[in-house]
Amino acid sequence: MPVLVIFIIFFFSFYVYYKIRYVRAQRPMERQFYSAKSSTALGLFVALFGINQLFLYQTTVTYLISAIFIALGFGSAWAGFRAYRHYLPQAVEEAEKAAKQS
Repeated sequence: MPVLVIFIIFFFSFYVYYKIRYVRAQRPMERQFYSAKSSTALGLFVALFGINQLFLYQTTVTYLISAIFIALGFGSAWAGFRAYRHYLPQAVEEAEKAAKQS
């Protein structure tokens, strides 16, 4: 399905973008914030890749591996989203403190 391929490329691009932002970030909470966002993007990439494989091949092995990819992907995306919600207020507070010091 071409729509899934577009979303797969989209989420992989966001994963790379947030990993680059993570490496370039200086403040600790900002780094954790970008790490959480990249984890969410990577999880969605893996889950959509597993879903896409279900449409391409219809074998028992594909079903098993796709189920693992989907479960790991959505689990990682959920954990990343929870971390994102946790670190967002702390990252905002850290950015405000840094802005006041400048």
